[in-house]
Formats: sequence, C-alpha cells, structure tokens
Amino acid sequence: MGRRADEAPLPTVDTMTTPPTSNPVAIQATTPSPAVTASDLRKTYGRGETAVHALDGVSLALHRGHFTAIMGASGSGKSTLLHLLAGLDSATSGTVHLGGTDLTALDDDALTVLRRERVGFVFQAFNLLPMLTAEQNITLPLELAGARMNAEHRAWLDRLVATLGLRDRLTHRPSELSGGQQQRVAIARALLTQPDVVFADEPTGNLDSRSGAEVLSFLRTCVRELGQTVVMVTHDAQAASYADRVVLVADGRIAGDLSDPTPERVQVALDALRSADSPRSSGGLRGAEILHGASLEAR
Repeated sequence: MGRRADEAPLPTVDTMTTPPTSNPVAIQATTPSPAVTASDLRKTYGRGETAVHALDGVSLALHRGHFTAIMGASGSGKSTLLHLLAGLDSATSGTVHLGGTDLTALDDDALTVLRRERVGFVFQAFNLLPMLTAEQNITLPLELAGARMNAEHRAWLDRLVATLGLRDRLTHRPSELSGGQQQRVAIARALLTQPDVVFADEPTGNLDSRSGAEVLSFLRTCVRELGQTVVMVTHDAQAASYADRVVLVADGRIAGDLSDPTPERVQVALDALRSADSPRSSGGLRGAEILHGASLEAR
C-alpha cells in the first residue's frame, strides 16, 4: 500500500545541513525552503523530581511541498512535537517558525488567527458537524473567518473536490458518508484556505485498512499535484511509507531520519529503536548507532 513502484520519489535534503557548493543559485534551485523549523525545542510538564521532559532539545526543519511522517512509541513525544509545530501548545523553551513567523513570540489571539489562516488540521476523529452537508463542512473555515466565497475560492474548491473524489458526495451529510469519505471531507476542509502546512494526527486511526490506504493516497496526491506540505503523526509503518521522509522520535529527542521510506525500512528502524531501549541492547551500542546500522541493512 506504499508508494507505487512507478512513482518517482520527491527530492529530499538533509534536515540540518546544506550541501557544499560554490554556486548560491544552485542551492536555491535544489533546496526547498523550510515550511516549519524547530530549534532546541523543549517541553516539560511539572517541576522538580516529578518533571516529565516530553521534548528534550529537538531541532528540525520540514521543507515545503514534502510529506513528512513523525513516528515513535507511545510517550515518545511525537504528538507533543506535532502540537508545538502547529501552534496548538506552547514550548517551555526553544522556538518554532512557520515560514518567517516565530510562533513562540505570538500571544493567544495572534496564534488563533495564524492557525485559522495558515495551518490546516486533520485529526483521527473527523470532527465534521453532523447537521451540515459535506460542502458546508468543507467551506466552514471561510464562514468562521467571515469571508465570502469568491471566484478564486470556488475554483480552488472545485479542484479539491475533483482531486479528492468528492464531487458526488457534496450534498450528503456525514451520517451518509463512509469513514474514508468523511476523512476526505476533513482533508478538503483543511486545504480550503491553502494553508502553509497541513498537520495530520493519526488520520487513519479510525479507518479500516482499505479506507486508510485511500486517505493516505489522497494525502500524497495533495503533496504531488497541489504542492501541499503535510506533516503526519502515525504509529503505522505502512502509513509512514506514503511519506517522503520519516522522522523517528524517542524519549523526546530525534532518534532517526529516513528518506524515501518503505514499510520494510521503517519497520527495521522501529525495531532498532525498541532494541536500543532494551537492557539487552547489543554490545551497549547507542540507539543512534543501532538505528544507523539498521537503516543500512534495510536499503
């Protein structure tokens, strides 16, 4: 269910370094600009001996027009990271930039406006209003912003509807739609304002395998054909293989980074993380070393 064999992978770039070159134009042409950047991001709950460090110095750049999956065990910090990147929660220290905007410097009112205008959300629960039709649910962000549906909005809506295969479902209410169709409506709603980034938190968690694969394929289509940036949290190696890049999180830190993932490579990396956390880790190697070896083995 991962990327098709005949589909060319998107170009990927190391997250923290730029390839050396004497031609600055070449850098601009080959290196996508970051859509979201985190620097030394920390999140601590509680104080003193009872303090829990959910994130412990995370630095990360997520590039425009890419599909990134964030993975990790329960309690690893992956959902906390997503919430901080999306401006849904505040960091204890460090910074998050959405494009050129420092989210950590904004007050609550400014964050609300930013999330409404520049960020899209897709959650495990579809969060559709049951009394509204599919089209009304999709256009709800415009109504909440007090904006009128103009010709530009209509053209973009038509393109989304065509891309997501919703043309014959626009007049249906959520109760008349399958789970996969409801999640496609939620994706269209998230994309309507043409946000800088769409954040998806376990978007296939409530779907069967067929509907989940369908939704993931549509997310890839939104990246490939619409140029959207998608950041997804998932625990499923198969789901992660739809992404261009997989970032692994363990103990509140970045523990691995895979480009052009396959289900097999992702699973090997996850198994390596579990092995690194075990008291019986081979030869006492550090988790990063084990993960690096596992990544090479899966190539």
